[in-house]
Amino acid sequence: MAIEDIDAGGLAMLDVERAFANCGFQATHLARGISIIRDMKKKKATVFLTFTSNLVASGLRGVIAELCRRKFVDAIITAGGSLDHDLIKSAKDYSLGSFMADDAELHKKGINRLGNILVPNDCYEYLEAFMQEAYESLYRETKLVSPSQMARKIGEKIGEKSKAREGSFLYWCMKNRIPVFSPGITDSAIGLQTYFFKQKRKDFGIDVTKDMNELAQLALNADATGGIVLGGGISKHHAMGVNLLRGGFDYAVYVTTSSPWDGSLSGARTNEGISWGKIKEKANHVTIDADATIAFPLLMAPFLRK
Repeated sequence: MAIEDIDAGGLAMLDVERAFANCGFQATHLARGISIIRDMKKKKATVFLTFTSNLVASGLRGVIAELCRRKFVDAIITAGGSLDHDLIKSAKDYSLGSFMADDAELHKKGINRLGNILVPNDCYEYLEAFMQEAYESLYRETKLVSPSQMARKIGEKIGEKSKAREGSFLYWCMKNRIPVFSPGITDSAIGLQTYFFKQKRKDFGIDVTKDMNELAQLALNADATGGIVLGGGISKHHAMGVNLLRGGFDYAVYVTTSSPWDGSLSGARTNEGISWGKIKEKANHVTIDADATIAFPLLMAPFLRK
């Protein structure tokens, strides 16, 4: 069975905010998150959406793509694997498996497991061919690219090559001029392909600092900023770091399954960000402790109803 992208706008939902507001536990936090996102949009805050790569392998890719299609967010910060999964899924299917699968057997069959999602090796063969063509196109334009330039080029190529382009968040970001920042892009299949491409084009390279000015200006020129943060890692930290330059986020909604007790950034709650100046002392903020594949469609459904 193929993994299907979620159509958040088509969810036949009750009024999530009203139904969950006084439920208690994480349901109340989710309702509060909806309220905070409504406020950040009402105040025309510059919205940063950050997420980890695994979420693009899931059906959550459809929700992210729809937000980009509607220009609901102003910038995306994510890890390199998100670009991998988005371009692959524009042409190939991932399959539903099991968390308890026989991994040795899967390895023999050339199938990679990501939780209960199965990714065949031929998906990465497609990525290799796609990226080598994309690199040649980039190389003719510039020898030193930024991650956002690479993301734009991938979105452009998906638009040219794929009939399923409307499910791609990179395609919609390219079309709607939403920058996609990926500061750790070399830690991905695309990064590995960069290494291979450089064997024949030795003067080609990725400058991960090249995006920093554009990202900084987005934060510094904003009257207010809001963060919708799914998971943690480099994507979360990069968004918080750039907002430190302006005194912190005015609005922040985190969705995480990580624990705060080991001091990890992924598990850090919004209130911890206040101590660093990454979230303002008077900011409107909440942390939702939940699996993003469950929480995020509920969080966005009120804004994406058809």
